[in-house]
This record gives sequence, C-alpha cells and structure tokens, in this order.
Amino acid sequence: MNRPAPVEISYDGMRFLITHNPTNATLCRFIEDWPFDDGAPPPSQIVDDWLNLLKTKFREESGCCVAVHCVAGLGRAPVLVALALLECGMKYEDAVQFIRQKRRGAFNSKQLLYLEKYRPKMRLRFKDANSHCCVQ
Repeated sequence: MNRPAPVEISYDGMRFLITHNPTNATLCRFIEDWPFDDGAPPPSQIVDDWLNLLKTKFREESGCCVAVHCVAGLGRAPVLVALALLECGMKYEDAVQFIRQKRRGAFNSKQLLYLEKYRPKMRLRFKDANSHCCVQ
C-alpha cells in the first residue's frame, strides 16, 4: 500500500503530526489508543477525551507536537485534527481546506458531513479578540 508521508499541521501554537498506522517499534510513542470505525466520525467520548488530552498536553508542553494516526492517515486522524481547529474557532470549510493543503485526499463524504454539522463548544478557548487560540 502506498501511504502518504507524515505531515505537520500547525495553527496558533498547536502542532499536530498526521501519520499512517505506526509500526510495532513506534507504537510505544503513542500515549492513547482510541479506535473507532474506519470512515466514520468519532464517538462523542473519543472527542471529549481527545480535546481533554490536547488541553493537558499543550498546557504542560507549550509548542509540543501531538502525533495522531489511523491506518492510512487520511480519515480518522485528520478528523481529530479538524475538530481541534474547529474548537479554536476555525470555520469548517477553512479547517478542511487547511488540512487538505498538506494532506491530499483527507476526509470522506461521511466525515465531511460530520464536520459540517459539528458545533464546537470552544473547549480550546479564545485567548483574545484577534481569534488566537489558547489552550486553557
């Protein structure tokens, strides 16, 4: 299988590395395992856990990079990164385009519909009126 290379997505002090499935040698570098169905949007508990993890990691280690993976790095991993961008106030269309600039082929139609209907609760809150994201 020809898999795309890992890509870094950076936005307002948050950094993400979207990659395909890790090997047994690199799996130990990942701290959580939240499987959900291929091609599907994440369950609400995984969304909550993901956003709580981001708040903790970015508060503890400013400027750190959070790696997120799925089998090919084109669906589930980009959806989680998109959710973080939406929670910072980015619009759905902008988040999708922002990720697809670096990760061509990201998202399927079911995931796009989920992101379009997703209503952020601003859990990664605004820092100031200039719409900069700040994890609090």
